[in-house]
Amino acid sequence: MEIILIGLSHKTAPVEIRERFCLTRDGVGESLDRMRGISGIREGVVLSTCNRLEILAVTQEGGESEEAGLRALLAEMGQMGTEELAPHLYVHKGEGAIEHLFRVASSLDSMVLGEPQILGQLKEAYGQAAGCKFTGLILNKLLHRSFFVAKRVRTETRIANQAVSVSFAAVELAKKILGELEEKRVLIVGAGEMSELAAQHLISQGVKEILVTNRTFSRAAELAKEFNGKAIPFEEFHRQLPNMDIILSSTGSSQYIIRREELTSVIRMRKNRPMFFIDIAVPRDIDPKINEMDNVYVYDIDDLEGIVEVNKGERKKEVTKAQGIIAEGVKSFNQWQRGLEVVPTILALREQAEDVRRRELTKTLSLMKNSSEEDRRLLEVLTTSVVNKILHGPISMLKHQEERGHGKLYTDMIRKIFRLDPEDEEEPLSHE
Repeated sequence: MEIILIGLSHKTAPVEIRERFCLTRDGVGESLDRMRGISGIREGVVLSTCNRLEILAVTQEGGESEEAGLRALLAEMGQMGTEELAPHLYVHKGEGAIEHLFRVASSLDSMVLGEPQILGQLKEAYGQAAGCKFTGLILNKLLHRSFFVAKRVRTETRIANQAVSVSFAAVELAKKILGELEEKRVLIVGAGEMSELAAQHLISQGVKEILVTNRTFSRAAELAKEFNGKAIPFEEFHRQLPNMDIILSSTGSSQYIIRREELTSVIRMRKNRPMFFIDIAVPRDIDPKINEMDNVYVYDIDDLEGIVEVNKGERKKEVTKAQGIIAEGVKSFNQWQRGLEVVPTILALREQAEDVRRRELTKTLSLMKNSSEEDRRLLEVLTTSVVNKILHGPISMLKHQEERGHGKLYTDMIRKIFRLDPEDEEEPLSHE
């Protein structure tokens, strides 16, 4: 059995290639069904996100035919030729596949280092494959180990602690300045993509109310509906400023849409309660002089991007710690997998010895016509103890050599010595 991982990602394929491999849930299901038809594939999982498509499989022999079958399947998914697709693919086998999977689960291989979504996507991919009964002993253990490693990375490092997007950085700053956001009111001026992303983060913090305004009212209404907020006409948003704690602005205006002069009366009406302005427009929407006022905080796109760059640097410092955790996970899984080599031999050895013990005990008891139940019990205990003591040496040696990476060599030797394989050319052990 060999583990193989084959796929493409943002690191190897441009968006025009990746978009061909964004599979729906039904598409993933169809791909799993087609994998079953590839000779030698025993287990499989398909992970499809906007930035990667990966197939994780367990093969019977680990030969070139299984890899060729998976390459052909990927080419069919993207409606491409195998040669056209080949430069964009990566292939990892054995320990390399395990390490890559752990890096993906821990978001060390993501476009945004430390992003949390990939773990949920991997769990969903595993759940679908398991639901199709296409995972078994190897992948069940491997995927659960990847979840455990990812959890350790997130809890034992600070790789996901700092905001690394402008919208997320803005919300984190708001929390630092205003405290918890549950009772805060938010005004979003402009309904572009950046505003939408920031609104998503604000909603996750449980803000009390969101108002949305835009020069095109229908777009404001659309965004407000998405976030269970309220749309207001662009001409009226100034009247709402005294009620707002957070103002996020991203319009295409060539002039400031909020000036210092009007904020004087607004702050007075708010009785000096702090206000937080997020200006992610270029040119800027908010007069920077507002930042000179007491209890008013203005951050523009340069401020936020500076914070993001610092945080990216902090995340990268945590990568070394994360890689150490991943290395431990790979070592642990390898030890478990190597143990699979010796377990069948240990079981076969015990079964053979127990069979001999029972035959010889039955023969002996048949000659002891006057033996009591206690005599029989004592003989049972004695023979079991003798067998266990005899087997202790070979079994301990097998386990020890497995830990050293020599499990297969010593397994083959034990099977030969004790003639555990029926097809062995030598005569079977006599039970006489």
